[in-house]
Amino acid sequence: MINKNNMVIQTMIGEDTVVDGPIDSKSGVIIYGSINGKVNTKGPVRIAKNAVVNGDVIGKDIRIGGAVNGDVISNGQVTLVKTCCLKGDITYRKLHIEDGAQFEGKCEILKDDIYKEG
Repeated sequence: MINKNNMVIQTMIGEDTVVDGPIDSKSGVIIYGSINGKVNTKGPVRIAKNAVVNGDVIGKDIRIGGAVNGDVISNGQVTLVKTCCLKGDITYRKLHIEDGAQFEGKCEILKDDIYKEG
């Protein structure tokens, strides 16, 4: 278990790892490798500089440093760092885009909690 800034990250995908299929987790996920599928968690998501996700990313706080081809939905903050390349829409509560980040899509503020029952 990794505790980064009081955010618990229990799942790590190594840089030499390729996952074909979705990832569902209740805790945080940090990705250094490649995912061909949806990433869905109630915790934070960190996508490292050379990581690739081909699918939607859903989580609490999402920080993208690599490539994402899919929509991003966050119940908290989305951060696109300068090495990011995102092709998809963003739904968020708070958004931070660093100079140099590449983003192709639209943005929408989240109106309801994505984890609300019913």
